[in-house]
Amino acid sequence: MTRRSDTRTRLLDLAETAVLEKGFEATSIEELVAGAGITKGGFFYHFPDKTALAMALLERYIAVEDAFFADVISRAKQYHDDPLQVLLISIELIAETLDDIPGGHPGCLVATAAYQERLFDAKVRELNRKAILGWRGCFRALIDEVLAIYPARDQMDPDALADMILACIEGGLVLSKALDDPTITSKQLRLCKTYFKLLFSPRLQ
Repeated sequence: MTRRSDTRTRLLDLAETAVLEKGFEATSIEELVAGAGITKGGFFYHFPDKTALAMALLERYIAVEDAFFADVISRAKQYHDDPLQVLLISIELIAETLDDIPGGHPGCLVATAAYQERLFDAKVRELNRKAILGWRGCFRALIDEVLAIYPARDQMDPDALADMILACIEGGLVLSKALDDPTITSKQLRLCKTYFKLLFSPRLQ
């Protein structure tokens, strides 16, 4: 059972690397089989088809990202009790994590699947949608706590504010890859952090 589990993990690791480099459509079962040193039958034992592989990849990736965001927010709350500071620290911790990845972040599987959604069935698209909504919910909860104490300088949709953080991350990853500059995403997040500071700063009398 352990060897089977190791083979499945190896296939997922190979697939994730390949998909982030060139997309789902360009990633072939043949190259994954060759990379894992197994037969096609071995591949199909673990994944009936590429859609099943995509589901497994996304489920694993989303679980890791869910745990990462939960850990970041938990750590931020240990550093400070003030909701605004918790939000700002959370954003900074994400930026610092990105800064510490050698060579930059490899990319987001959820974004990759969204770009190529025509390849997938409704289950994969719904999984992607739920992931984004879940991450929005994490930041929306922090923003709601801030709004309960701090009046915003402008009227803003809390969901849109939460989405802005995600947009900085996802958009930053695209820019980083296109411009071959791994620092872009963390810079965008720190600009986002500055925006929140200004949005919730006291109004001048």
